[in-house]
Amino acid sequence: MALDDDKAVASDEGSEPVRSASEWRAPVLLAVGVVVLDQLTKHWAVNRLSDGRVIEVIWTLQWNLAFNSGMAFSRGQGLGPIIAVVATVVIVWLLVSLRTTGGRLNTFGIGCVIGGAAGNLIDRAFRQEAWLRGSVVDFIDFQWFPIFNIADIAINVGAAALILNAILTARRARAFGAGSAST
Repeated sequence: MALDDDKAVASDEGSEPVRSASEWRAPVLLAVGVVVLDQLTKHWAVNRLSDGRVIEVIWTLQWNLAFNSGMAFSRGQGLGPIIAVVATVVIVWLLVSLRTTGGRLNTFGIGCVIGGAAGNLIDRAFRQEAWLRGSVVDFIDFQWFPIFNIADIAINVGAAALILNAILTARRARAFGAGSAST
């Protein structure tokens, strides 16, 4: 079956729609935007805060440079190569899932998670002394919460969007199922 540039069409197996190349643009562009913003802000943080300087922004928010060789909340220190492999698998899985999943909320979530994971993966791959043994640059510090970065924000917002999309999809499916059973 030929692909239509504007709409998802049924795959040859007839199971789920396959998205056209034009429908990949939004999440991929969002992911690229997240990576660019993340890397620019990390570059700024390393250049401005490497001397131990802390910039107070407002209330408890400050810019404070930290390096995280682990995962979220600095757990798993030294597991950079394993975390990098897991992040790569997640990115590939989400890219493949773009072929069959739709909806704006889902597309937004996938773009954010891919961009955030890629931003932190770049740090692990190219920062520090050894391939995949680098630390992620963190600099957003509320002082009462672990220090984080733009990629971390994107991952959490994207994950929330994907969870919300799953909940809404399940509700719609139940409502549709209940509505069609009564007719």
